[in-house]
Amino acid sequence: MTNWIKSICGKKRKSENNILIPNVSEADIIEIRNFALKGWELGETHGLSHWQRVERNGIILSTYNGKIREGINMKIVRFFAYLHDKCRLNDWADLEHGVRAADMLPIIRDTILKDFTDEEVSLLDRACRYHTTELRTGNPTIDVCFDADRLDLGRVGIVPNPKRMATEQGAYYAANIHLINELNGIIF
Repeated sequence: MTNWIKSICGKKRKSENNILIPNVSEADIIEIRNFALKGWELGETHGLSHWQRVERNGIILSTYNGKIREGINMKIVRFFAYLHDKCRLNDWADLEHGVRAADMLPIIRDTILKDFTDEEVSLLDRACRYHTTELRTGNPTIDVCFDADRLDLGRVGIVPNPKRMATEQGAYYAANIHLINELNGIIF
């Protein structure tokens, strides 16, 4: 993990305004990553390297000047990265994969999602369920999830369209895709 992610994703820390910023424990991320990888057979197009880029994109979109943007739940953003494609049947046209991912959440509610509130599970459900079918929801957390995934479309030869982003930050990075690609170590 790079230093800039460590600074954002480490233990709770004080911002310059002395506000504690809650972060997801790395043990939780390892657990969700291992769960997502269990039985994964499709490869990297929608696999681990994609999930890690979606996680980094989500962190970038969720923060400004070292603080989490208002209304964004970082735990949901990071878990979404590893769950949104977990139930894909193929790497092509699988329009129901988000629905299947959302339908899987009750199965892991008492284990991997045990520390989630009902509201957080609901937000994660909506993010997974609609990430390929909705443009935006108006909920900052869900919209960051959508854009974090869309900003990685270059891996399948699609240039992200700023007009198809759900957030202002997503539109900025779509218009300046080289910036997010540099942060992700991608050279096209």
